[in-house]
Amino acid sequence: MLDRLHVADTGVPIYVQLREQLLGLIGSGVLRPGAQLPTMRQVAVQLKIDLNTVQRAYGELERDGVLTTMRGRGTFVASAPPPLDPMRRAAETQALAAKTIATARAAGLDPAEIAREILARLNP
Repeated sequence: MLDRLHVADTGVPIYVQLREQLLGLIGSGVLRPGAQLPTMRQVAVQLKIDLNTVQRAYGELERDGVLTTMRGRGTFVASAPPPLDPMRRAAETQALAAKTIATARAAGLDPAEIAREILARLNP
């Protein structure tokens, strides 16, 4: 998995790049629920970045419920979260859709094209 991670001088903070790459690996199924991640130190050494940067990326993913850390055992991809109540699910879906549209437009991309790509990845 370490060979799939990289950082670039794009102006995007390194912890954000790392967080997004980890989310991508989880979303694509490369990292499945229960999979153990490399230690933060291993990631920092591999990418030649500061350990605090990796801690920040892992920490945000843990706060979001994507990762779980077991003291003395490591960091793992979290199991699927419990189902949300319908109102909260709708609100979170709308918020994520709005964020995705804004991010696409800020990057000069067509949100409809992003939606088509998402649907294509869901139904290969």
